[in-house]
Amino acid sequence: ASSAKGFGDAMLARRLLGNARSLCARRWMGSQILDMEPEGVVEEAGTPAVPLESRPWSPDSRRCGVVAVKCGMMSLWDKWGVRRPITVLWIDECQVTQTKTEEKHGFNSLQVGAGSKKKKQVPTALLGHYAKHQVPIKRKLAEFQVTRDALLPEGTEITAAHFVAGQHVDVTGITIGKGFQGPMKRHGFKGLPATHGVSKAHRSHGSTGQCQDPGKVFKGKKMAGQMGKDRRTVQNVMVYQVDPSRNLLYVVGQVPGHKGNFVLVKDAIRKIWEGEHLRLNPPFPTYIPKLEDELSIDVADVGPDPYEAAIG
Repeated sequence: ASSAKGFGDAMLARRLLGNARSLCARRWMGSQILDMEPEGVVEEAGTPAVPLESRPWSPDSRRCGVVAVKCGMMSLWDKWGVRRPITVLWIDECQVTQTKTEEKHGFNSLQVGAGSKKKKQVPTALLGHYAKHQVPIKRKLAEFQVTRDALLPEGTEITAAHFVAGQHVDVTGITIGKGFQGPMKRHGFKGLPATHGVSKAHRSHGSTGQCQDPGKVFKGKKMAGQMGKDRRTVQNVMVYQVDPSRNLLYVVGQVPGHKGNFVLVKDAIRKIWEGEHLRLNPPFPTYIPKLEDELSIDVADVGPDPYEAAIG
């Protein structure tokens, strides 16, 4: 019994020593990553350098999107006095954090990040990712597939001037969660009759199955359940106004998500081209600031007076 107890104590001491060594190693690795500071652009092996320059559009071109913060809704009146419901989106220090090329990864895409975080709020592996690509710590990361001519170098900042007033965008976000809801609220069912034999089941969905064959409820059946908190995309949202000095986008209509949530904004896949011509001419691959440029608010052209058109 004494020998078995001594063997157990030795194994416990050995395990504790191994845990202590691994903890010290992890702390040392974390301290080394935290002490790393950007000292210029370091190119990965096999990844070609991507120059930052303006390029012409092509019919197959697809630009990078941005990560924005939903600030809320307001109303604006255009030059004809028509009230327009507006959602304000704030582009908070959106930068390219990683460039993926077809030669190394098998596809072309750009990873972008927005916002900021403290070092203590980020896992060590993610800290190493930011240090490796020489970019500051971001709060939200997203990835957009692009064409080869739309690749950007790591560290490039994407501002509100990436878009122009009047163009259309697709906005993706997480809808507001509504909890467990019944079929009338969740799917728009009319419910059961108010009288004629219905007892305390006026808002229920009724029968959900068939007979002994098939003897089950099919997947996807519209029933009561969790509503909201889904990833949804609103397509063809018009950019009414662009404020590049404050990095604000004013888009017409609603956008999924709570105030303060992150949303993804990219060119509308259905309305960027009109036949063989661009509807508008957004900067490609992104807006490159120049000293002589003046940051002014860009408002969309809403067309002729709708009242005169209605009378005519």
